[in-house]
Order: sequence, then C-alpha cells, then structure tokens
Amino acid sequence: MSEPAGMSQPATATAEQTTTAYNLLASARRGRGRKIATAAASVLSDPRGAIGASTLLVFTAIAILAPWLAPQDPHATTSFSNEMLTGPSSQHWLGTDENGRDVLSQLLLGSQASMLVGMAAAFVSTVIGTAVGVASAWFGGAADRLLSMLDDWFLVLPLIPVAVLSASLLGNRASSVPLGQTGVLIAVIGAFGWAGTSRIVRAEVMSLKHRAFVERARVLGAGNLRVIRQQLVPNLMPLVLANSVIYVSLAILTESTLSYLGLGDPNRFSWGGMLDSAQSAGAMTSGAWAYFLPPGLCIALVVLAFSLVGHAIEHRLDPRLGDQK
Repeated sequence: MSEPAGMSQPATATAEQTTTAYNLLASARRGRGRKIATAAASVLSDPRGAIGASTLLVFTAIAILAPWLAPQDPHATTSFSNEMLTGPSSQHWLGTDENGRDVLSQLLLGSQASMLVGMAAAFVSTVIGTAVGVASAWFGGAADRLLSMLDDWFLVLPLIPVAVLSASLLGNRASSVPLGQTGVLIAVIGAFGWAGTSRIVRAEVMSLKHRAFVERARVLGAGNLRVIRQQLVPNLMPLVLANSVIYVSLAILTESTLSYLGLGDPNRFSWGGMLDSAQSAGAMTSGAWAYFLPPGLCIALVVLAFSLVGHAIEHRLDPRLGDQK
C-alpha cells in the first residue's frame, strides 16, 4: 500500500507546480496594465516628454479638425483669386499662394498628409522590423543567419535615395494603391526603414528567450506563436514603442523631402508640397515668408516633438541615460 502512495507524490507535485506557474503567468498579465500606466506617468514627468506630448497633442488635434478649422477649401475653384502671393492680412492670415488661395488653409490641411504618412509608415516599419527580429532570434539557426543578412543589407541602403527611386517607379501605379500616391509613400518609407527596429528587437529577444517566465510558458505546453504573442511581444512593446516614435520623425522628414521633390500626392496638401510650390512660385526670392516659413516650422516642431517623446521613453527604459550630459 505504501508504493502507490509514494508513486502519487510526483503527480501531486507536478499539479502544484502547474498551478503555481499558471498563477505566476496570470499575475504577470495583470501587472502589465499597471506598468503601462506607470511608464506613461514617468514619461510625462520628464520635461522633454511633457513638452513633446503636448506639442503632438496640438498637432494631432489640428490634423483631425483641419477641414473645419480651414478658412476655405483650397481645392474648390472658388478659392482661386487674383490676390497672388500677398502678405498676411485680415482676410488671409498667412497670405495667399501663387494661385490666390489661402495659405493658412493649405497649412492646416497639410498637417493631415504629413502626420498620416509619418505615423502610418512608422507603423509599417515597426511591424516588419518586430516580426523579422523576433523570428530571427527565436528560431535561430539558418533562419537567423538569413534574416540577419537581409537586415544588414537594408541597414546599408541610403533611405532617401532609395525612397526617391522607389516612389518614382511606383508613382505610375498609384491609382491601384489604397490612398493613391499617399499609400505609395507609406509603403516605400515603411518598407525600407525596418532594419534598425529588427536589430534592436533581435538583441532583446535573445535576452528574453531564456528568462524564467518564457521557460514556464514552454513547460506548460505553449507553442511558439503563443509564447511570442503572450510573453515576448508584451515585454518588447516599450522598447519597440520608443524606437517607432523616433522613427516617425524620420518618416515625416522623408515624406517632406519626397513631396518637396514633387513625388507627393498631388491630390493632398502637405508641408513638403507647400515648400515645393513656394520655391516654384519664387516666394523665397520675393520675400513671401508667410508662404514657406510656416510649413518649415511645422515640420521642425513635429519632428522635434516626436524626438523628445522618443528620447523620454528611452530614458524611462534605461535610467543610466539620465546620467549622461
């Protein structure tokens, strides 16, 4: 009779270990919400994060409300007038362009294209980079070597020249792409900017894959996809978020550059497109500063705001950066 009792002990121990493991995993999931709230408060407590977030909130509100804030519809035929390249006035706070249209209206509507392309391209880049980085580190072996070679190849590609070439080649097919030429810009900027994210994610997964909570999930029978989705990705999010926020600023600069070179969406106003039109109309040489200066300042402010928020998140993730001057 003692032998069956002795044989039942390992089964009881295994059940207790399983229950403990499930409780630990459940506790970790409950704590993620509190960690996110604490991290957000910590980022906003940083002066750089607070300034950057406030600036982004203002520009986001402007982009959303632009159709209602704009004094006129620059696309309408009635917006064209004989008051060409005039300075600021009570009727046109930022003057008019070479076609007599209100510059302020173009500036407000231009925020939509610039913010949309920047954030959407950063999202595309983040998704691709995270997927490649996780797959490379988690599966290892030949997959790691192949994806690392691909990563290295994309890292050495100069983003602006490649984006200019790709946008030029794909421009003729913009009609078949969602959002037209704007969709082309999103795809091009996002598709060629993921390598840095992949490299960062790969290094982090190499560290996480041997942690105790990952081993517990695997012991409980979780498959690769479940471990990646429930254990790795949530722990990668702060790092990925910091990198993606910083990349938005690069994406906006790239979109502005492409629009300035005439590769933007002709059906949408953008800040880069306004600079292109201002130069073509001779606004910079004729002293029509209200035409070209505001879009340039908007680009600089939005890029600075995203950079401030991104660096504040980085300092939250690595407090040692706070000691650097």
